[in-house]
Amino acid sequence: MRIYIESTIPSYVVARPARDILQAARQQLTRDWWDRGRQEHELFISQVVLDEIGFGEEAMVRLRLKLVENIPILESTDEVRDFARMVLDSGVLPREADRDAAHIAFAAIHGTDLLLTWNCRHIANAALQTRLRRLAESAQLNLPVICTPEELIGESHER
Repeated sequence: MRIYIESTIPSYVVARPARDILQAARQQLTRDWWDRGRQEHELFISQVVLDEIGFGEEAMVRLRLKLVENIPILESTDEVRDFARMVLDSGVLPREADRDAAHIAFAAIHGTDLLLTWNCRHIANAALQTRLRRLAESAQLNLPVICTPEELIGESHER
């Protein structure tokens, strides 16, 4: 599959272990998928991902950037910007979620099969996905499947 990797994925892969048990489990699931499952797919990121993972503690920034250094960067086009604006103008996502709208737009415009994220507030949110899918269809686009590594981890363990 062609998978767009949103910023939370490299962040979880290299993060220091969380004290919160749910967060720690998500980190481990992400590392497991990264180690065992990602090689089976074609991965992509965007400049938005690079910008987001470029913030924070310098040592962690270096680790995140190193992790994605060989992943192709999708081109930012007028179509990407227009669809991101359409998502925000529709009210499906709030205006301050402009980077989240950009991730969705990059994945949809570039025809990825899947958008992988831990952002469950604005991206991997079942309550929003129906509205996002309708919006994409109205723009004659296919919204990729949006999911978390937890939903993919079984796929790589079944082999």
